[in-house]
Amino acid sequence: MNEQPEARKGAEVARPVVHKGRPVVRRPDVDTLFSINPDGSRNAIHPADVHGRFQRWKHGLWYLLIGVYLVVPWIRINGHPAFLIDLPARHFYLLGQTFNAQDFWYAFFLISGVGFTLFVVAALWGRMWCGYACPHTVFLEGVFRRIERLIEGPAAARARLDKAKMSAGKFVRRGIKMVVFFLIAALITHSFLGYFLPTEVLVEAVTSSPTRHLTAFVFVVVTTLILFVNFTWFREQLCIVICPYGRLQAALYDPDTVLVGYDGKRGEPRGPAHQQGAGDCVDCYRCVAVCPTGIDIRNGTQLECVGCANCIDACDEVMQKIGRPKGLVRYDSQRGFETGKRRFLRGRVFLYGFLLLLGLSMLTLALTARRPFEASLIRAPGRAYSLEGGGERVHNVFDLQLINKRSGPRTFTVTVQGPADAETIVSTVEVTLASLESLRIPVHVFVPRDAFQAGLKAELLVRCQEPDGELTRLATAPLLGPSPRHRR
Repeated sequence: MNEQPEARKGAEVARPVVHKGRPVVRRPDVDTLFSINPDGSRNAIHPADVHGRFQRWKHGLWYLLIGVYLVVPWIRINGHPAFLIDLPARHFYLLGQTFNAQDFWYAFFLISGVGFTLFVVAALWGRMWCGYACPHTVFLEGVFRRIERLIEGPAAARARLDKAKMSAGKFVRRGIKMVVFFLIAALITHSFLGYFLPTEVLVEAVTSSPTRHLTAFVFVVVTTLILFVNFTWFREQLCIVICPYGRLQAALYDPDTVLVGYDGKRGEPRGPAHQQGAGDCVDCYRCVAVCPTGIDIRNGTQLECVGCANCIDACDEVMQKIGRPKGLVRYDSQRGFETGKRRFLRGRVFLYGFLLLLGLSMLTLALTARRPFEASLIRAPGRAYSLEGGGERVHNVFDLQLINKRSGPRTFTVTVQGPADAETIVSTVEVTLASLESLRIPVHVFVPRDAFQAGLKAELLVRCQEPDGELTRLATAPLLGPSPRHRR
C-alpha cells in the first residue's frame, strides 16, 4: 500500500484510510483487492465516465444484445417460439426445429460448443467476452450503472454520497435508485422466464394469482432478489470471486494472447508532461479512475481485469490532450509489448479450434440424421410372455410408441410386416399426432407354439405422409417364448 498525503488530480477512486493515526490514500496494488478495505469492509468502486471508440462499440453491442434478449421469447417460427425450453412438457424449440426429451443429448454439443468458443476467444483475445458480451457486464455497465449516474451523478458525486450521513436528499436518491433497480431486475427475470415458459403462459402467470403458478412465482421472487443484490451491491465481486471463467484465464493465456496492457517501455519513468526525461505516462491515475474493478493496469496483468478497454479510451484521451501518440495503454500481447511482434496462429489456438470444429461437425451430422418421427416397439411391463389356448400359442405384448417431431400435425399408418406365421393385433392402425405429441398403441402378437423359434421378431411398418414424399420406419422387437427343451 502506497502512502501519500493526498490524492493526485483525477484519481476519483482513491479511498482515504487511517494508518498509524494519520490519513493516507490507498492505491491499487497487485497483492490486495481494491474493492476490499484493509479492515475487511467493502470499498465501493465508482468508475468515472469515459468516452472513446471502444465505448461506442461496446454500447452498440450491449443494446443489440439486450434487444435480442428481450425480443427472442416473443418471436415465432413455424408457429413455435424461436427458442424455448419447456421443462414441464419436456419439449424444446430452436429456430423452427422441435425437440423432445429424447433429443436432450444434443445439448452436449451446444454446451461444449459454447465452451470451446470461449476457449478460442480467450486464447486469442483474453477476457474480451467478459468486457463486451457477458450478460453481467452488459446489464451492469449498460443499464444499472448508467441509471445510477443519472440519479446520483458522476463518480465523485456518488463517492461523496456514499460517505455522507443519511439525509432527506440522500434518502430520496437512494430510494428512487432502489425502486428502479428492483423493477429492472424483475423485468430481466420475467424475460428470462420467457425462455422456459411459452409467452402466453407467462402473460397469464403474471396477470393471475401467484398461487396458480406457484413455482414460477417463487422463481421470479428469488431470482429478482438475487439480481437486485448483485447489481446494487455485489457487482464486480461476481467477476472476481464467483465466475469460473475468470479463474480459467491463467490456463488459457500464453505470451501471444492479446490483452489490455500498459507499455512500460514507453511510459516509464512516469512524470509530468513538462518534466525532462520522463516517459509518456504523466501518472494522472485516469486509467485507475475509470476501471470498473479498481485496478491499476500499469501493475501488469491481473485477475480483476475484465478487458473492458475503459483504461485504453481514458489514456488515449489524455495522450491526445497533451499531444502524444495514442496507445500507451492498448490491446497487445506480452510478446508484442516486449518485441513489437506477436503470433496469431499457434498450438493452443489450433487445438481449441479443432475441438470446436469437431463438435460442430458431429452436431451437424447428428441433426442431419435426425428422424422426423420416432416409432419403436417397447415390451409391455409384466410377464415376458404367456401361453394361451391350452398352451398352444405364445403371447407377447408390446406398446408401439409413436412420437411426432415435426412442427405440425402428422398422420401415421401402421402395417404388420411379420412374422409370417404369427397373428398380430394392432389396436389402432391410423392416428394423427400434433407436434411433439406421443402415443402408445397396444400390440399383441400370437405365435403357434410349434412354430416358435429363437430369433423371431415382431415387425411393424409405420408410414408418415410428408409434403415432399412418404417417410417410413420399421419398428421391431424380439419375441420371447419357451425354449425348445420345454416343448412337449
